[in-house]
Amino acid sequence: MKNISNNKKGELIINRIFNAPIERVWEAWTNPEIFKKWWGPKDFTAPYAEVDFRVGGKSLACMKAPDGKEYWSTGTYKEIIPYKKIVTTDSFSDKEGNIVSAKEYGMEDIPEELEIEVNFKKLENRKTDMTLKHGKFPEGSIIKSAQQGWSQSFDKFEEILK
Repeated sequence: MKNISNNKKGELIINRIFNAPIERVWEAWTNPEIFKKWWGPKDFTAPYAEVDFRVGGKSLACMKAPDGKEYWSTGTYKEIIPYKKIVTTDSFSDKEGNIVSAKEYGMEDIPEELEIEVNFKKLENRKTDMTLKHGKFPEGSIIKSAQQGWSQSFDKFEEILK
């Protein structure tokens, strides 16, 4: 089940229900080897992911487009409530994890730092309700592209949980 909305200006919200126990859904976010299997839109790969999963810890990941272009991103974990919530910053970076402008990747009007919040809820029959909030997009930004990218990533996410 998919539900996409934009409650506040500049905030993308995607809700999905996965036919998998909460532990597996949580691990797909916290285990870099599993994360690499779903991160990025359709036809993109994720050749690199590093996760220091603790408040104040950092993540670094690479999405590789079909044409071979690499898109690096980094974040710092701000809040972690096991099996309930993850909050992290989200920024474009170089492969060393240094924050760079979105212009380095040919994108305009994206602030250096966005925020991602993921909430998890255990449901009956070993299912999990997961809601992603990706915020701080400016007006006229590429929020529709972000929506498409996340939706395609979560389609892959669903496949790896089977």
